[in-house]
Formats: sequence, structure tokens, C-alpha cells
Amino acid sequence: MSWFVLVVSGVFEAVWATALGKSEGFSRLGPSLVFVAALAVSMGGLAYAMRELPTGTSYAVWVGIGASLTVLYAMLTGGEPVSVLKVVFLAMIVGGIVGLKLLD
Repeated sequence: MSWFVLVVSGVFEAVWATALGKSEGFSRLGPSLVFVAALAVSMGGLAYAMRELPTGTSYAVWVGIGASLTVLYAMLTGGEPVSVLKVVFLAMIVGGIVGLKLLD
């Protein structure tokens, strides 16, 4: 259950990171509210997962999922250019996350 919660928390990390960028320094209400809500869910889930999983592994997986999905979303929506090397490096991050899970 902790791994599932950790993955969901990583997804919400991508949500709050994207909302933070779209809030334009908290000057836009909608994205600012999404940021606060997603941040609470993400941090709460990370805290829950860390009750059973090692801190370093939990944090690495959480950040890896959030960072990968944030970049992927930006590339899919045209906010960031796509390149073969970016895709390869994102795949390496995902591979590292899978590796940490397999070692657990």
C-alpha cells in the first residue's frame, strides 16, 4: 500500500509543480488553489509512505515521478521542446525508480 500511495503522491507532485508555474507567482487564483491542494495531497502521501519505506528511497521515487511527469506534460503541451536525449534521460529516471522498487 505504501508504494501505491508513494506513486500517487509523485503524480500529485507533478500537478503542484505545473500549477505553481501556471499560477504566475500566485497571481492567478485557480492554479494557486490547485497548487495548494495538490501540495497537501502530495506531501501527505509522501509522509504516509515514509512510515514504512526508507526516507531516501521514498524521496528519490517521489521526486523522480514528479519531475518525469512534469517534463513529460510540458513536452506534450508544447511548453518544452522534445528531443531524443530528453526522452532517453527521462527513461533513465524511470528506470532508476523501477530499480529502487525492485530492490525493496
